[in-house]
Amino acid sequence: MNQNNYSSLHGFILLGFSDHPKLEMVLSGVVTIFYLITLVGNTAIIVASLLDSHLHTPMYFLLRNLSFLDLCFTTSIIPQMLVNLWGPDKTISYVGCVIQLYVQMWLGSIECLLLAVMSYDRFIAICKPLHYLVIMNPHLCLNMIIMVWGISLACSVVLCTLTLNLPRCGNNLLDHFLCELPALVKIACIDTTTFELSVFALGIVVVLTPLLLILISYGYIAQAVLRMKSKAGQRKAINTCGSHLTVVSIFYGTIIYMYLQPGNSASKDHGKFLTLFYTIITPSLNPLIYTLRNKDMKDALKKLVRVAYESTKMKR
Repeated sequence: MNQNNYSSLHGFILLGFSDHPKLEMVLSGVVTIFYLITLVGNTAIIVASLLDSHLHTPMYFLLRNLSFLDLCFTTSIIPQMLVNLWGPDKTISYVGCVIQLYVQMWLGSIECLLLAVMSYDRFIAICKPLHYLVIMNPHLCLNMIIMVWGISLACSVVLCTLTLNLPRCGNNLLDHFLCELPALVKIACIDTTTFELSVFALGIVVVLTPLLLILISYGYIAQAVLRMKSKAGQRKAINTCGSHLTVVSIFYGTIIYMYLQPGNSASKDHGKFLTLFYTIITPSLNPLIYTLRNKDMKDALKKLVRVAYESTKMKR
């Protein structure tokens, strides 16, 4: 039998936190709560920004894409994770694992690039305000989104295909609660040093290059804000960019620590908790971060709640 046939036929066993049954019960409750927050928060941002004509701007177009991305990202992971945490069945089919791996890597790569596009949007809005709507026209915004999704798809196909082709010699025990690239690399029965260096090189392109563009954008933004004579203008710029910078710091900090560190340097449970953080906590925090410091979004959400309340009242 081919060395990869066993996992292809029988799938994988996701060990997750099976050696901590009480922790599994607690985590299942926490994951469910944060998943519901993610669904409600990101859906509210999408609906509110679509219904309010004042929010039909490039900034909110990109924010809607981020919210939609977070909805897709969490939904591709959390249902399977809850099955793993709730019951004794820790298996996932080979096809299910492959789909989860490709989708998770694709959507994670999109977020890296999308955050860079959003920083470019803020750079144009603050450094070239008079030309903002001309430069960030709908055609350019749509093209940038298509490019982000396309580049990310190509990167995920390359990385995931290489990972799945690593010989596993019948190993099908994944010490994780989802089919994540590092967990699959660990069960390979060959020296993966060359492969890990390739992942690191591609990680520099997908993760560190967008981060560098973000830092350059905010370098120019900082100079522009310091030159502003209006204190109100400075506060508005800081509030708008502060939300984006907070999301960037949380997301990139976790991803860099997870994927661009030397192999096996973190404990197995440490890695699992980090994965929990960027797959569950971060998507649920994004709506909160973008609404707390954004008056326009808060007003749009209040209007949405008011419309929903009045609609419910009329039905009664």
